[in-house]
Amino acid sequence: MENIIVELSKYLLIILVAVYTYLCFGVFGIEDPYRKNSMLTQQSVVMFMIQIVAFGVMFLQTGEKKMLIFYGMQFALFLATIILYVNIYPKVSRLVVNNMCMLLCIGMIMLTRLNYSYAMKQFLISACAVAGSLVVPVIIRKMTTLAKLRWIYALIGLASLGAVFVAGRISYGAKLGFEIMGISIQPSELVKIVFVFFVAASFRISTSFKNVVLTSAIAAAHVLILVASTDLGSALIIVIVYIVMLYVATKQWVYLAAGIVGGAGASYVGYKLFSHVKTRVEVWRDPFALYETGGYQVAQSLFAIGTGSWFGMGLFKGAPQTIPVVEKDFIFSAISEEMGLIFAICTVLICVSCYVMILNIAMELRRRFYKYIALGLGTCYIFQVFLTVGGAVKFIPSTGVTLPFVSYGGSSILSTFIMFAIIQGLYIVREDEEEDIERKKEERLRAQRSIKRLG
Repeated sequence: MENIIVELSKYLLIILVAVYTYLCFGVFGIEDPYRKNSMLTQQSVVMFMIQIVAFGVMFLQTGEKKMLIFYGMQFALFLATIILYVNIYPKVSRLVVNNMCMLLCIGMIMLTRLNYSYAMKQFLISACAVAGSLVVPVIIRKMTTLAKLRWIYALIGLASLGAVFVAGRISYGAKLGFEIMGISIQPSELVKIVFVFFVAASFRISTSFKNVVLTSAIAAAHVLILVASTDLGSALIIVIVYIVMLYVATKQWVYLAAGIVGGAGASYVGYKLFSHVKTRVEVWRDPFALYETGGYQVAQSLFAIGTGSWFGMGLFKGAPQTIPVVEKDFIFSAISEEMGLIFAICTVLICVSCYVMILNIAMELRRRFYKYIALGLGTCYIFQVFLTVGGAVKFIPSTGVTLPFVSYGGSSILSTFIMFAIIQGLYIVREDEEEDIERKKEERLRAQRSIKRLG
């Protein structure tokens, strides 16, 4: 009977996540606010249904009451997150809040299955991050001086990365961060956000050749420190984010071409200089030929995805724990094996819907500083998703980057919560701008009517 329930749960979870994903994109074309709110409420209900089904199955498989207690704790966190955001900020984007909770929910389900202690740590960090992120939108909305702090952003970014280079702890061949009282801190996760603010503040002032050269030099300094620390995943993200922001700000194809050529050249140099980069490229070419000497992780990832096929093995029916560092870099493979490739693809599509929403916000914002921030953060987010999923399926070499909200990692969770809270602040700014435009239109119409009556 238990096996039947687990088998049926696979299909139920796939149906539910497919419905959620459909609502993610269906809501974009809805103009009626009542119908839109109804669809967003349905999203929240579907998310809670996914959560209760998954934890019900895990309780049946393990028989441990802590699964039910942990489920209740997570339910309370997600419900509180939605209620607090909606009530504190009535103009908030419900879609972004829902997707934030949904991705975190998927991550918590897989982490609970893979490593309960990791899941508990992730939950505690997430609860603190939610509380802290609630103050970010009001800061973005009210602090008009943010656009004038470009040198402070540059100093914070370079100093943080420099500190890691000098005194950082080496992990998997790279200096990624520090460990303080048993807690790992990876400054590069937060530096990505600060870097976007620096570039946005710089291009708000001017897109002249002189300013572009100055901004590019500081951006290159960020990248060089990361390369020296062999944190090549973060370096690649910063390069791509800068190229995109530079092109959008200047509209110059020559800058785009120069950025692409420079990035390709830097990648080649990195391949020649760092042995672990060369190993990852060789593994990408043929992980099975190097199964015993570096290809084991990618090979096991591909085995997991192939074993799970479209519908998955079912929770606790696969063996994703055979993939090294599966909770971080290869959690997409774990989702594919036990919850199915359809579920995993829907997870990626939910990430894509977040990116589409961020692009919509960027295009509609009137102030350049805010527009560039939205574009930069959106690019940072979706490119990180691409690197994680691409590495897991052997589309690109593995970069050691986590899947935002889903993978285990305190710094990653905190930075992603801050990133999404900034996006919420920008969404509220956009709503304020639209209301201001409507108010001015009404004032002009009233003035015209008054003139006609006097005439």
